[in-house]
Amino acid sequence: MFSLAALADPTRRRIVEMLAAGERSAGDIAAGFEVSPPAISQHLKVLRQARLVRVRRQAQRRIYALDPAGFLELDRWLARVGRFWRRRLDLLERQLRTAPGGKKHE
Repeated sequence: MFSLAALADPTRRRIVEMLAAGERSAGDIAAGFEVSPPAISQHLKVLRQARLVRVRRQAQRRIYALDPAGFLELDRWLARVGRFWRRRLDLLERQLRTAPGGKKHE
């Protein structure tokens, strides 16, 4: 899943956190970092490709916002993975409760 790869980078996670508070221009986003504006532009490109952010033009500025579609896809994936682990952990808990020396009752 490309969105997970995009979020693996701490700078991109910070950008997403910034945009969670509301839309921002590319310049405003870049001002929050100690790296060059072209480097931030590349991070924004990766986030756009992962469908985690979207951009719109407003005169000469580019305004970025979170893209709910990308996060919905990520949320669905996490739910599927979560069900897998919940079943496994429930099974482990049952086995531990019935093992010799395990708790039989809550």
